[in-house]
Amino acid sequence: MAFAEAAEHTPDLDLAFEADDTLAAELLSAAGDLADPMAGAELWHGRISDWLEQMAAELPAELQAPAYSLGLSLVGDAEIAELNGDWRGKSGPTDVLAFAAQDDGLDDAPPIPLPDDEGEEALELGDIVISLETAARQAPEHGHSLVEELLFLATHGLLHLLGWDHPDDASLALMLARQERLLASPEQR
Repeated sequence: MAFAEAAEHTPDLDLAFEADDTLAAELLSAAGDLADPMAGAELWHGRISDWLEQMAAELPAELQAPAYSLGLSLVGDAEIAELNGDWRGKSGPTDVLAFAAQDDGLDDAPPIPLPDDEGEEALELGDIVISLETAARQAPEHGHSLVEELLFLATHGLLHLLGWDHPDDASLALMLARQERLLASPEQR
């Protein structure tokens, strides 16, 4: 697919979504449909597809694809703290973790076919894991509802999967500005 065509084409998305149903009922309720196993999968699919479409023209060639595959999990503090310790060597919970499949050393991994096998191969981006408990605690600090905080954290995770990083304040400012543009765009789904 040509670069110009990629910018005009909504990429297919194979999204594996799960929300930990053992979290407190009031927390799951506050997250609304974004934490519902059925409705959430559809809502997240629409949002992430929209964000990928918006970013198509700015993605490097190795991330240009007609289809993508990624996972999104909403978990509790205990699970994300364990992942944070195992993968980052940091103790305690964090708000979002992104495990990019396209990191150095994985560039030659074969694409994963989409389940409906329409002939297009999905580029595996990786996994985004969000702590619903941490998001609920920090949403008021950021002036967000829990739903807004979850969307904000998901854009942050997605940008990490697409190669963005923030090793310094200037990089973080650019990344946060890009997140805000993604969130401010009219939803098409």
